[in-house]
Amino acid sequence: MTESLRDGVQSWTESMSARDRIRAVAESLREPRSVNWISEQADAAWSTTNEELQDLVDQGQLRRVEAGETTRYQPDYTRLLFEEIRTLIEENTREELRSELAAITEEIEEWKATYDVETWEELEQSLADGDLASAELRDRRDVIAFWRENEEDRRLIKHALELYSDVEAAREQMTDVADRATS
Repeated sequence: MTESLRDGVQSWTESMSARDRIRAVAESLREPRSVNWISEQADAAWSTTNEELQDLVDQGQLRRVEAGETTRYQPDYTRLLFEEIRTLIEENTREELRSELAAITEEIEEWKATYDVETWEELEQSLADGDLASAELRDRRDVIAFWRENEEDRRLIKHALELYSDVEAAREQMTDVADRATS
């Protein structure tokens, strides 16, 4: 292990508790992982990792997935989706969300016109075109990545706009209940 890598590991272990590291690893999972894998990534004891993962399951932040004889853990993707939508609603006005949606749509329309395609998948297929220079290939790969991110963002923003009134009403109801309780 190089000294700079060792310094990074020391910094990680010195700046965060084992439980915080376990949570950080668990929250970043993209596929189900075992206690052993998470423990190794978090540089934490197996017993601490197992206990923390059980707590995260009990709190609804992780899901336990049985894979044969092995138990694996993954984030609760439904919960994450709703948390992202809630954050969008709490941190943005309706008009800001509408403006961002319009900007995303405009950017995608520009890519469609520039590359004469209708989807990022069609643009991806054009990468096999033998006539493209390496710089053009890199540009197209970058556009594909941005396009995919934009489509995901657009989907989330649409959901946020659809639920905006419901979340506002729920917030007002909570405020009313809190006001009545304190008076």
